[in-house]
Amino acid sequence: MATRAKLIKGPMDKKEYLFKVLVVGECETGKTSVITQYVHRKFENNYKATIGVDFALKVLHRDKKCLVRLQLWDVAGQERYGNMTRVYYKEAVGAFVVFDITRMSTFDAVQKWKADIDEKVVFPGGQNIPVVLLANKCDLIEEGFVASHLDRYCEERGFLGWFETSAKENINIEEAANLLVDEIIKIQDKQEICNFPDNDNVLLTPHIEHSKGCKC
Repeated sequence: MATRAKLIKGPMDKKEYLFKVLVVGECETGKTSVITQYVHRKFENNYKATIGVDFALKVLHRDKKCLVRLQLWDVAGQERYGNMTRVYYKEAVGAFVVFDITRMSTFDAVQKWKADIDEKVVFPGGQNIPVVLLANKCDLIEEGFVASHLDRYCEERGFLGWFETSAKENINIEEAANLLVDEIIKIQDKQEICNFPDNDNVLLTPHIEHSKGCKC
């Protein structure tokens, strides 16, 4: 079983972190595409819908003395309406909330996803995990999103920050991930969350099912 954040001292005091990060948002916002671009450096036009949860692993060599393994948990868009998110969220230390910049209905649901995360997963002491907002599919619009609006929105609702992203064009995905990882490491080092007990953790290999449908 995995801890929510694990720190291993390697050779010559090399730090190796293991972080569980959620990727959530409404159906067809491009969550799976974002993960695939970030992890595998590729984009595909057709995806099967994620049912339940899927996950991928990204290894980051931050420097000669720091290695980070990110478990990116791809949570299906319809899961906010079910009871399983509490299980999927458990032991997470960070999250991305993704919306489709071309469909404002997916932006309207952003705060519901953020509230769901805040309610179901916190650090000891009650601190919320850091969450970054992704305004995805920016390659499909001619003009940029209104930055001042989202700056204020994120500040008021407790997001760490936001980025216009494109999984197709690989825009700002790595930058968003770096911001989130930097914040998680800062919290990790400050609170020493690597020492959490293993009593109530989730398995790394949940049951995964796929079916044809919307691209999530």
